Amino acid sequence: MKRRSLWLLMFSGALLLMSEGCSSMLPASHTVTRSRWKDYNEVNVAFARIVPFQTRTNGLKTLGFDPTVSPNVHVLTYIEIIRRFMPSPDITRADLPKAVRDCIEARERSYAYEIDLSDKHDQRHGNVVLDVFGFKRRTTESGWEFKGLILITDGIVVYKLSAGDPMIAKETDRTHPLGPFQELDGVVVHSVPIAH
Repeated sequence: MKRRSLWLLMFSGALLLMSEGCSSMLPASHTVTRSRWKDYNEVNVAFARIVPFQTRTNGLKTLGFDPTVSPNVHVLTYIEIIRRFMPSPDITRADLPKAVRDCIEARERSYAYEIDLSDKHDQRHGNVVLDVFGFKRRTTESGWEFKGLILITDGIVVYKLSAGDPMIAKETDRTHPLGPFQELDGVVVHSVPIAH
């Protein structure tokens, strides 16, 4: 009898603790693309120092945009450059900037460096019981990401392009009134035979 009361007390305490919304018990993730730069501003400032038709490959190495000195700098062939700039038949070479066209026409004498960096944090918040059973989930995403493309022909930069998000701040609320049963909704519907 005492053992049963002890188990009941422990279970009640655990349930109470979870229902109070102890967010530290909810999952969190941190994804970082390793690089020499600590944040978006650092990599963006370094990228701005690249000057087309002036910066050579040894200059890129000094700035950190070289696969031999920095991780997560990818080398692309001229075939992959074509795929990046002409992803569909609707885009023709005439639509591209002259420097890009010249780079593609140089074929094996050209290649590109692709930079894809990010530092993202995902954290779930709220009531643990509601979250675990899928009734209500609140997720916050924060961090930054940077994407850059450097086209090189005969050892000199001929074109560069960058994009990114200096400050990611997203919050997602997902509510399922039926909890775990809502997740199975499609499975249950499709598994029931239809009478003819």
